[in-house]
Amino acid sequence: MTVGLVGVHYPEPEYFDEFISRVHQAVETMSTTPGCLSAACWVTVDGGAIVTTGQWESEEALKASFAIAGAAGVDFAYDERERLPRDVFHLRSL
Repeated sequence: MTVGLVGVHYPEPEYFDEFISRVHQAVETMSTTPGCLSAACWVTVDGGAIVTTGQWESEEALKASFAIAGAAGVDFAYDERERLPRDVFHLRSL
């Protein structure tokens, strides 16, 4: 069963460009990890949120991707750079 992840991030305006860089680094790193089928980032039309998406072969592959990316220095921290808590949806295929 494949699994997915959708994250909706709400960066403060002054950190928007930095956040885009962080998200691109995560996508570039995670998309090369074993079991990652896709990883992408999007911005809402109004520019108020950044949306990250990913799909993996298994829950184990998803967890391994995050571990590899974290070890590579990808910044996943939630802090004052975001104006609202993230919305994160863990998905499984039907």
